[in-house]
Amino acid sequence: MGMSAKDERCASPTDEEWPEVEKAEKLARGAALKWASGVFYRPEKLEGLGHYRNRETQRNGSIQSRLKSTVQSYLEGVSTGLEQLRSAVQEVQSVCQDMGAARWALLDCADRFQDLQQMRALMAEHVQLASVVQVLPQLFSVHEVFSHTLQLLREQHLLEAHAELMMMEHLRDDILSQLHLRGLSNAQATVLSYFSCLQELNESLAKQLWGIVSSSLQLVREDPVLFVTAIRIIEREEKIDDTLLLDATFLPPGRPKGWRQKFYNVLQETITAAHFNAIRMDAEGPGLARHLAALQRDIVSELRVVKDLMVQCVPAHYNILSVCTATYHRALSGHLQDILREDLDKQALFLLLEWVLRMYPSPEVMGHPDLLPEVDVSSLGPLISPELVDQTERKYVEKVKVSDVLEWMQRTLEVEFKEWFREEEPEMDHQGFFQSALPVIVVQMLSENIQVASLITDSLQQKVYNMALEELEAFLGRSKDRTVPKHYVPYLLAAGGQALWDAVPLFSWELLQEQCSAGHLMLLLCSFQPLYVQLPSRKWLSGSQLVNSMCEVIDKYTKEFSHVRKPAFTVLLMESELLVASQYLRALMQKKMVCKSKEERGQLCDRLLQDATQLRELFCSLSLEAVFALRELICLKDPGLLSLEVLGFITKYPDVSDEHISTLLDLRGDISKDVRHVVLEMMAQNPQPLPEGYRPIFSTILVPAPELPFCLRKAKCA
Repeated sequence: MGMSAKDERCASPTDEEWPEVEKAEKLARGAALKWASGVFYRPEKLEGLGHYRNRETQRNGSIQSRLKSTVQSYLEGVSTGLEQLRSAVQEVQSVCQDMGAARWALLDCADRFQDLQQMRALMAEHVQLASVVQVLPQLFSVHEVFSHTLQLLREQHLLEAHAELMMMEHLRDDILSQLHLRGLSNAQATVLSYFSCLQELNESLAKQLWGIVSSSLQLVREDPVLFVTAIRIIEREEKIDDTLLLDATFLPPGRPKGWRQKFYNVLQETITAAHFNAIRMDAEGPGLARHLAALQRDIVSELRVVKDLMVQCVPAHYNILSVCTATYHRALSGHLQDILREDLDKQALFLLLEWVLRMYPSPEVMGHPDLLPEVDVSSLGPLISPELVDQTERKYVEKVKVSDVLEWMQRTLEVEFKEWFREEEPEMDHQGFFQSALPVIVVQMLSENIQVASLITDSLQQKVYNMALEELEAFLGRSKDRTVPKHYVPYLLAAGGQALWDAVPLFSWELLQEQCSAGHLMLLLCSFQPLYVQLPSRKWLSGSQLVNSMCEVIDKYTKEFSHVRKPAFTVLLMESELLVASQYLRALMQKKMVCKSKEERGQLCDRLLQDATQLRELFCSLSLEAVFALRELICLKDPGLLSLEVLGFITKYPDVSDEHISTLLDLRGDISKDVRHVVLEMMAQNPQPLPEGYRPIFSTILVPAPELPFCLRKAKCA
């Protein structure tokens, strides 16, 4: 069915606003037509058409009636809402009218409010005056109580005086607290003026308390009641401080007093002033010894009083013994540091070190049986710092060195050296050994200083020991730094006599071995220098005169060595042999000669064998084995086996370098670059560590640097 124009006009806004409605309607109509055509397509189905029409008509009627009912209910709800809105508007208008009326009424009462403000101010003044009037009787009695309290203090009735003082302070604080809460600051100033006398009472009481505390060590022995009274007053004040500090709203003037901390401060200042004030005293040994003895006596005595008596007079939380112990320790530490800043002699330095490191922690002072176990000196830390101990030890060693060792050794050497220029040899004992009092005196003096230092600490002993080693070395060196007298070697042997070797437990064996043989080796080396200049040379290859001359020089010195006891005699022989071997090898490696032929190389091998054999027979030792081993390298006929031979050589003498081996290969004169490269490469791949106890021989031998090729302009280098 088509719609009329009126229906179209009515539907048009809805279709424009809701296009989905039109689309849905079309879809519904299409679905209905499709269903109807499908159902009534067959003729037998047309019989039920009337029945279907009636059923659909009934259903449409039911739907329409429900829709009408729903719309009617909705319209009724809208009507009710409109009525409620209308009623609310009327009520709001009524309230606005009432508020306007109230506003005008308030404006009319503004003048009356100003009158009320003036009345409030008058009432506040009345309350303030009433509060003052209320406490006037108590305020008027303050001066009377003050006079009575002052009299109690003069008579040392401290507890009663303190009770009245607390009563007045409580009254003042209570009045000030009330005024503070009411904001009456003007009245507070008036009240404080009445209580100004409390400051004087507090100062007077405190002065008596601190006087008692400063005499506490004497009072606890003679009259502990007065000291206990002072402690009770201090604890009362401490509790008042704690209570007021918990109430953060109001803190009265003069609080917190902190009298417990003041007690500690006065006690510490008293201890320090009694014993450790900077007073001028004799810094030398006797005066310092008396001062340290007095400190030792007083510290032990007073700590015993604290432990046995004072501890019983104070609360446990005071830890009075720990406080006093720490005070003595700290004050003594500062006092000793002040003393150490003075220019002290060696006796004073030794005395201080002994007292600080030995006496102070011992049973004589802080480890006293009467103080144990409560006093634990280990918990206090060092009396003086390790750095200051080390500095003081060094000062002591320097003083000993200057005043004892250097000056005394110099005088001793001067006397000894006068004997060296005599025409006869030094004295001998009944066994034919050289003897001299010089080494005995030197060793005795050094050993005594070491033994004295061992009484203090191991570190001081080590410092004195090191100083003694240095001075012993200098002493042995000074004995060589002189114009050579006629019998220089015998006197030098006597100066390095048995006394020095007996001191091996005290001093270094290596030092004695090195220094006691240095002078003789220097002379031996000087005697060998003209002979070693000829080595190696073709003149040397042709005869044995060189080694014969060397043996004569060695024999001369060994005869003088025979007047020295063992182990000095053995050391001199060993050092002489090592010197001969090293200088012999050094001369061979100076690149003075290169073998030009096989025959000359054989001649070199024979000469090396004869020299080494002759020298070894003279010494009967093993240091010359290096010459024999070196000879094997030169005598090897097959250069291809050099790598193996050199490997054995460096295994036996691990301090030999590639420069040494290269020099020996140059001496052969027949080694190609390829063979040299193989040998040096093998050495680089097989580094040898120095075994323990091995005494180097090649490391002391320097090989001359290779000569640079000479070139002139663009010509080839020679």
